[in-house]
Amino acid sequence: MRFKVGFSLLVVFVILVTLPAFAEEGMWQLDKFNDDLFKQMKNLGLELSQDEIYTSDGGGIASAIVNLGGGTGTFVSGKGLILTNHHVAFGALQRTSSTESNFIEEGFYADSYDKEINAPGYRASILISIEDVSDEVLDAAKGHKGVERYEAIENKIKAIVKKAEDGKDVKCRVSSFYGGMQYKLFTSFTMKDIRIVYAPPKSIGNYGGDIDNWMWPRHTGDFSFFRAYVAPDGSSAEYAEENVPFEPDVHLAISSKGYQKDDYTMIIGIPGRTMRYRSSYSVEYNQDWSYPVSIKVFGEMIDLFKKVAEENPAVAIKVASFDQMLNNAMKNYEGMLEGFKKAGLLELKIKEEKEFIEWLDNSKEMKKKYGDVLPSIEALYKEQKTYHEKSFVMGFSSFGCQMLRAAKTLVRWSEEKTKEDLDRDPGYMERDKPRLMTGLRTIQMSYDENVDKKALKYFLIRSQNLPEEQRIEAFDNLLAAVDGDDIESKIDNAIEKLYAATALGTVEERIRVFELSREEVLGSEDAFIQFALNLDPETRDIEKRGKKFAGEITAIRPKLIEAYRKWKGGAFYPDANGTIRLTFGTVKGYSPAEDIQYGYITSLDGVVAKHTGEDPFDCPEIFRDIEKTGDYGKYKDEALGDIPVNFLSTCDITGGNSGSPIMNGKGEVIGAAFDGNYESISADYLFDESLTRCISVDSRYILFVLDRYSGAENLLNELTIH
Repeated sequence: MRFKVGFSLLVVFVILVTLPAFAEEGMWQLDKFNDDLFKQMKNLGLELSQDEIYTSDGGGIASAIVNLGGGTGTFVSGKGLILTNHHVAFGALQRTSSTESNFIEEGFYADSYDKEINAPGYRASILISIEDVSDEVLDAAKGHKGVERYEAIENKIKAIVKKAEDGKDVKCRVSSFYGGMQYKLFTSFTMKDIRIVYAPPKSIGNYGGDIDNWMWPRHTGDFSFFRAYVAPDGSSAEYAEENVPFEPDVHLAISSKGYQKDDYTMIIGIPGRTMRYRSSYSVEYNQDWSYPVSIKVFGEMIDLFKKVAEENPAVAIKVASFDQMLNNAMKNYEGMLEGFKKAGLLELKIKEEKEFIEWLDNSKEMKKKYGDVLPSIEALYKEQKTYHEKSFVMGFSSFGCQMLRAAKTLVRWSEEKTKEDLDRDPGYMERDKPRLMTGLRTIQMSYDENVDKKALKYFLIRSQNLPEEQRIEAFDNLLAAVDGDDIESKIDNAIEKLYAATALGTVEERIRVFELSREEVLGSEDAFIQFALNLDPETRDIEKRGKKFAGEITAIRPKLIEAYRKWKGGAFYPDANGTIRLTFGTVKGYSPAEDIQYGYITSLDGVVAKHTGEDPFDCPEIFRDIEKTGDYGKYKDEALGDIPVNFLSTCDITGGNSGSPIMNGKGEVIGAAFDGNYESISADYLFDESLTRCISVDSRYILFVLDRYSGAENLLNELTIH
């Protein structure tokens, strides 16, 4: 089996730049379909026309796809009902839970509109249009290098977005493709009032927990429902009682008919990021430093959260989202490293690049044009290593310590709002003000001072082990200002001093400071505000270095992709970048090793077989009873002889696709994608059709849970079920 993986890597660039017959790899742009690609889809079982999938004026089933910001959803009713994953909705469940009403453990069901509850911090966007703005952006970049090039592109993008949004109830973004070769403007309508309608209990929605995460066979009901609301006039509006359900032009039907092995499948969603065109220098950086360091830090942070959660149930709820996020990321990176090493990815990339150089050497013209590409990329990664440890600690300390994150946001906002709108940093323009304020408010729903202190202590300790040339001056100055017999006692004293002299632990204070002038913030006596002000010059320096790297790499990567295309020939798709994509494949199992063959589907019998009576394998009693009696009703799969739960397909997905609808050839929803198998984690860098699989929760299991577990009759009646 290792040989098969290695062989796939040897031809990875051939796969990337050509379109072999019936290839099931690719995250395809909706506005860039070609006839050959569509013909492949038809041959596999697609029954829809291209216009029934996507049209530039907003038609087609793609109009039902919802961007949930880090996850995907689908409109499944004419009243704004959104199907997504339980783990995508998890943050909303955590923020609205308490020890008295623990929606994570118990689940939630609103049987009428008035019982639906606000999902704090959630937004839902639907695509309106896509426009190629490459000429404008790349013209602005001409003649610039490094930071200047980055800022020229950034300024042009801000101007394009501002013009596109001006006077309209829309949100726009410009995204780059092929490493910076192409730029497109995406215009969307964003709904700011999102409410929780239904979530199964943890014993269904997260059955198997972190143990089963990324693994197959899988037996989880990873689904939930939101509803999008708008103002009575149809405009986007923040949460308000008078708001009404959004009425989408298109919603998708749920299939109760099922599927068979080798049936056509299709996913439209918002994949986050893939790195399939990256050089050996990028692979080496991630394999030898970035992933190992992240795994270590995530594991230690998980242990930290676990200890405090065991001591206090209320705190356990507050840290649940952090814990889930870190566990998922850690297992992802572990799988990535394992995939790299099993396949020898770095060695194969190096071999590929040597062959590329040999090709260049045979042509003076090609060597003159592309001969500096790989050496230039190597130099950039060498420079990045001179500050990456400092950058990592500074970045993750803000993630772990919410008071520091809030203070840094407030300090940056106070400075940026003194500038003209187009001169501000992205993320701090007037269009971003509501989002920033929402973020400052939702901190409270996961904030615990004791946890925050422990997280800050962890990173302060870590900062003391940084190499001399990468020390964080603001951290060192913080510790130098307090007494202590040793470094740990100094850290403890510094932390106590910080928290004793800050009022940012309340929503009211954070919003009050948000409205202060720059002069008032500079004069603030709040300890965390002063800490953030002291840290700001170093933050800016790290950002400037990052901009320099980005400005240079986005000038070089397109040349590498262009060169490989000339070398290999053919058409190719861009890496995932958080924009809407379509991927297609078939229902299929796989063989992870010799003499091991996994089927494509799991059943209720498998759920019950895993039951231990303890989390994360605490199967509801009603399911155990149904499995004993065989009372499956209309949800039974005749070929399986049981209730289908999860299934596999060869669809090409990554993070961000969570909650995406997986559809049959008619465009009906046969499930919701929620994961990849462990062997597919490294598919962010390569796609091996023999191993890479998408795991989805079966639509019949969704209907079964709604009916037989929750009695959610109103919800079932609202759905269009075929």
